[in-house]
Amino acid sequence: MNIDKLNFTVPSKAKLFAFALMGIGLISIVLMFLMDKENQEEHYHQYTRAWSNVFAGAFFFTALALAAAFFLGLQYAAEAGWSTTIKRVIEAVTMYLPWGLSLMMLLFIVGQFHGHHIYHWMQPGISTPGDHNYDPVIAEKSGYFGVFWWIRTILYMVGWLFFTFKLRKNSINADKLDIDVNNSYHWKNVKLGAWFMVLFAVTSSTSSWDWLMSIDTHWFSTLFGWYIFSGMWISAVVAITILVIWMKKIGYLEYVTESTIHDLGKWMFAISFLWTYLYFSQFMLIWYSNIPEEVIYFQTRWESYKALMWTVLFVNFAFPMIMLMSRDCKRNFFFLMFVGTIIFIGHYLDLIMIVMPGTVGHSWTGLSWMEFGTFFFFLGLFIYVVLNALTKAPLMVKNHPFLQESLHHST
Repeated sequence: MNIDKLNFTVPSKAKLFAFALMGIGLISIVLMFLMDKENQEEHYHQYTRAWSNVFAGAFFFTALALAAAFFLGLQYAAEAGWSTTIKRVIEAVTMYLPWGLSLMMLLFIVGQFHGHHIYHWMQPGISTPGDHNYDPVIAEKSGYFGVFWWIRTILYMVGWLFFTFKLRKNSINADKLDIDVNNSYHWKNVKLGAWFMVLFAVTSSTSSWDWLMSIDTHWFSTLFGWYIFSGMWISAVVAITILVIWMKKIGYLEYVTESTIHDLGKWMFAISFLWTYLYFSQFMLIWYSNIPEEVIYFQTRWESYKALMWTVLFVNFAFPMIMLMSRDCKRNFFFLMFVGTIIFIGHYLDLIMIVMPGTVGHSWTGLSWMEFGTFFFFLGLFIYVVLNALTKAPLMVKNHPFLQESLHHST
């Protein structure tokens, strides 16, 4: 094993690529705001499409990092051995979380001061009878929003960051010991992982209601939280898989077995079916009950976003089902990266389909460079942060009780 390859150094090409994406994305965002002002229509607020794109990019990569933290906690709680050799990669992906949450908080603050109109319920006078913005439906929900919404948001962020940083810290502290006879740090993380599963089970749903479902303030779905969770989980697994394969190709992670990557491919395949089940279940139950305040959600999307709806369904269900069915496909590194990239983009488009109808509505003119330009900026920032996080600790965990199992993992 090459000792020099146990400590990661960001390749200059990778760093340049990240900066190039951020540069292209930043230019696109500036142009997007300028053009959105020019293309403003009277039935939606100024800059709404631009702000919606920024929100989608910020949320997608934040949710991805949060799902990686969930995946890390899950490995500890389940005492899984197969993933031990890629644990540093998973940890690095979670390190985007403070960046993402900071950007989300900034967007929430701007919205609260009426800098954008993503959240209809944040408009002034929305709960005041007689005001021109008065909405009786939202007025009935005023106790849920307002100060209580902000308290929940802060608690989400504090809780997620606490567990994420604690899991990472214990993992690194274990490696600082010459030998950890009792595996004390590992067992601390097992307990932390179990508690994090409890916290995540609740907050992953409630935060998706607060941050995404409340964009369509009059609409609700009991399956929405799980639907969002499945999308963020598959996106995280894809990001981890692509990163592991890329690092192997440039000479790192040589000790990661083909079977470990095969297992990541199986996760991609399985979670794609979970997402599809929840996607269809939400649609089918709402269509079957045919309640006006529920079906409006899909009516808007069917009328103005039909092509995007079919694209999202095909890319995120049919494509991985066909492409990842066989064992050989899940062990072919190039093929896995290709399929993963398509799925990754597909789930970003899914988020666009969730956000845009509630903000821009029928003024949607289809996908354009605006959506992809914003995506490039956040992708570049994500790559830069994650690659730098990989340099902060050795790639090989040293004092982990399941290390040998993972090094010799075979399926």
